[in-house]
Amino acid sequence: MTRNRSPLAVFDLDNTLAGTAHRQRFLERRPRDWASFFAAAPHDPPLAEGVALCLEAAEECEIVYLTGRPERCRRDTVAWLAAQGLPEGALHMRRDRDFRPARHTKLEILRRLGRDRDIRMLVDDDELVCDAAEEAGFTVVRARWATASEALKDAQEKEGRT
Repeated sequence: MTRNRSPLAVFDLDNTLAGTAHRQRFLERRPRDWASFFAAAPHDPPLAEGVALCLEAAEECEIVYLTGRPERCRRDTVAWLAAQGLPEGALHMRRDRDFRPARHTKLEILRRLGRDRDIRMLVDDDELVCDAAEEAGFTVVRARWATASEALKDAQEKEGRT
């Protein structure tokens, strides 16, 4: 095991670093409009609390981004992170056709990352992801600075879309 490198600080995006309130309307209709929901992501405002925590963590940790956004959103997501002045870091995204709940996909990636690196913390807004990560022994910071969305919570758990 290689544990001599900096520890990792793992950050979620939606409602942790990026405010999604302006695009929640696409999830509140039936059927949900996933294409429009993700197309609006480049216009997300940064969340000051999450950005500040990420910048602070970058002083001692290597930053990794772990999102339930599908892989097809990579270009927009990388551009958004750079535009906010956030640290460069590996970006782990959901495979395009992977609709498992976020608590499963994210925990799988966390465990893989933790095999040969120390993980200082996971910062995420999804309570089920946070619970699963804590149960697996990871240190969690619950991002509670964004307005919670029942539509997004439902989508994350039941549809595995973000």
